[in-house]
Amino acid sequence: MNPEPLAPAPTASPARAGALQRTFSFPAAIAALLAVLGVLTVRGRFDDPDMWWHLKLGEVTWTSHRIPAADLFSYTTNHHSRIAQEWLSQLLIYAAFNAGGYSGLMVWLCLFTAAILIAGYALCSVYSGNAKVAFVGALTIWVFGTSGFAVRPQMVGYLLLILELLVLQLGRSRSPRWYLALPPLFALWANCHSSFFLGLVVAALVLFSSYWSFQSGLLVAARWTPRDRRMLAMALALSLLAVCLNPSGVKLVGYPLDTLFHQPIVLSAVSEWQPLQLAGPRGVALLAALGAIVLLVIVRRQELFWHEALTIAVATWIAGSHRRLVFPAGILIAPVLSRLLANSWARHRAQRDHPVANAMLIAASLLTVFLAFPSRRNLIAQVEDHSPVKAVEFIQAQHLPAPMLNDWDDGGYLIWAAPEYPVFIDGRADVYEWTGVIDEFGKWATLQTAPTILLDKYHINFCLLERNSPMANVLPLLPNWKAAYSDARSVIFVRTPPVSPAR
Repeated sequence: MNPEPLAPAPTASPARAGALQRTFSFPAAIAALLAVLGVLTVRGRFDDPDMWWHLKLGEVTWTSHRIPAADLFSYTTNHHSRIAQEWLSQLLIYAAFNAGGYSGLMVWLCLFTAAILIAGYALCSVYSGNAKVAFVGALTIWVFGTSGFAVRPQMVGYLLLILELLVLQLGRSRSPRWYLALPPLFALWANCHSSFFLGLVVAALVLFSSYWSFQSGLLVAARWTPRDRRMLAMALALSLLAVCLNPSGVKLVGYPLDTLFHQPIVLSAVSEWQPLQLAGPRGVALLAALGAIVLLVIVRRQELFWHEALTIAVATWIAGSHRRLVFPAGILIAPVLSRLLANSWARHRAQRDHPVANAMLIAASLLTVFLAFPSRRNLIAQVEDHSPVKAVEFIQAQHLPAPMLNDWDDGGYLIWAAPEYPVFIDGRADVYEWTGVIDEFGKWATLQTAPTILLDKYHINFCLLERNSPMANVLPLLPNWKAAYSDARSVIFVRTPPVSPAR
């Protein structure tokens, strides 16, 4: 009697095998590594002074169900009107805090940092056609992004910038219908961050370049078909209408131009708005990236497209003009650099993937993210190191009489932690420029005017200053002023006797 044949071993269905292969693919492993890089980069960055007033504005919107149309936190601006150009991002920031406190805010920061790096990797991969070289593009974004990774609305704006570039590339390379995603993207973007204006400029440059057809050496322009051009033109026109769908209407659309051309004190006094120092680390990185692009074009005889040249010119200008704009400049440069490097490394082939090795790498990355995430105690310590926590506790315990004069960087934390004490100034530089307060404060803080002029004009009863502030050495020399509190970071001076505020 012949034995029955053995049943064939069960095999995974092709669909299931394909899903597993995509889940544990090489690009997925790279994305996991970028998430680790993001968490390791920001785990010690719970220190941005502007985080606090963004958080407070998010809380006001969350609890009142209204978007503030005037300043609520400073007594020096007389409730000046404001443009709510980041309200949606601020709402997201407060939602994270409401869900998990300081840890929730850090989760927010880690998620958006990882999302920017991973989305940047996807953009560079689609743009260059090489998933391996795209890692270099993601690292380029990381290098420039280290200037701005923080719990601030710009994180949302720059993620949307990457998504816009991805839509533009998919529209050029696959189907112009992708351009129809631009209007809803801009409607969202205009309520999150003013970088939407840069996005409009980039889209306009792409449309402008579509009308050209020439070859000048290695600089090449190819005229688009009328259908493709019309589709992008229509999407851009709808996007211009979409950005007006915000609480401030048309005023918000012009706000970025007001910042760049009508706030001279902010641009000259605030460090992040000052020109990039080319001898500094990010200045060297910018020159290196631009130099690499030039060398790749010349040495390898690779073509540079007209829209790429225009985009690089804009990126160079914004980065060189303002330090804070190095971040978006890196996003604009990275895809071009990736494309020029595409032939430097063999392209990824899914058939040659090693799912087991990739799965182990992804698992190790997730474990590293879990272990690297800072504890709540660590986050509290970071806040205490960079904010006047103990000084605020002293002010509240002693019930010091207002008005208060505070340093610029402390204003945000005071808005959050001591809302019963309206601030003199904080990181919302625009409203203080419009009201002239920033000019008065700058001259006072740098000893360009007699110290008593400002103190008497606003009937200041106590000053909360950083210990290394120049005025911290001057106030003890003034009559009727004495030190009431000091720690390693802050010092408080009180007027004796206090004066009554002006009516």
